[in-house]
Amino acid sequence: MYKAKIIIKRRKSILDPEGKAVEKGALHLGFNNISEIRFNKLIECQINTTDKNQAEKEIDTFCSKLLANPIMEDYEFTLEEV
Repeated sequence: MYKAKIIIKRRKSILDPEGKAVEKGALHLGFNNISEIRFNKLIECQINTTDKNQAEKEIDTFCSKLLANPIMEDYEFTLEEV
């Protein structure tokens, strides 16, 4: 069995409105050294197989078909045996 940690990231060329809003809020609160804020999604799930290759294929397909928008987002994941 494996635990997957998946990070979905908006591509750098795509505007991140949440990041910009937080960046403006940070400036208003006096955090002048914080910039370039980007929001990413962290998804954790369990894969019920003992075959690491199968787990990698399944998570990759899961990300590309359901979790990430291929036009705007990239993804990466790690697997940890549990």
